[in-house]
Amino acid sequence: MFRGVSALNLDGKGRMAMPTKYRQQLAESCEGELVVTVDRDRCLLLFPLPEWERIEQELIRLSGFDRRLRKLQRLLVGHATEVELDGSGRVLLPAPHREFAGMDKRIVLIGQGKKFELWDEQTWNSQCDQWLTEEDDDDIPAELRSLSL
Repeated sequence: MFRGVSALNLDGKGRMAMPTKYRQQLAESCEGELVVTVDRDRCLLLFPLPEWERIEQELIRLSGFDRRLRKLQRLLVGHATEVELDGSGRVLLPAPHREFAGMDKRIVLIGQGKKFELWDEQTWNSQCDQWLTEEDDDDIPAELRSLSL
């Protein structure tokens, strides 16, 4: 499981260095083969290839007659691009993906269980501030209301 927040730099070519704590796990689970795609929140999603293939098959099986599903398929599957860890543990993020997420130099890698989210650092900080100031308990899904933290 991937968890935690890591602040990272993009180099001049658009590469990020994967934190050391994840490299061995990625080498074992997917031989460093990953898939990056875009998310509706204007961040990037980074999946180990086997996990992405499972999700991709589920997305493709969904009905193309539902307009909302088609938009989601176009966004996630249409932007999915294979990337890999190089010998130095870096991942080259494609320029169109970086532009979509507004990434320049400083980014944040967020472990989300079976995937990572990648955010522009300033956008991430602003989004966190917004989430922390929201006080609408009605936004909490019913499935989570019984969860004790």
